[in-house]
Amino acid sequence: MSFPERNNEGFLEDAWQWDESVAADIAAESGISLNQDHWEIIHLLRDFYKQHEMSPPSNRLFVKAVKEILGEDKGNSIYLMQLFPGTPAKTACRIAGLPRPTNCL
Repeated sequence: MSFPERNNEGFLEDAWQWDESVAADIAAESGISLNQDHWEIIHLLRDFYKQHEMSPPSNRLFVKAVKEILGEDKGNSIYLMQLFPGTPAKTACRIAGLPRPTNCL
């Protein structure tokens, strides 16, 4: 399979062309080697997208969604920044093949 088309920020043009090998390639571009903790968040985001047809619109709502589903240990900014450096919601959504969160810089 050829690599799905992406925009100038590296987000997939079509979220449904994503698979785990695409995620691993995008993560590697950011120097991230995916482990079980990453996959847990990535699959949570994919499920959120399927349910709401959008990415979490901001880092704050991303953290809140993770906290509601996985608890306080994982639903906090420090944990998520360790997994997805920079802007966690933006980085995680890019790896998960989802659209860019609307309120992330």
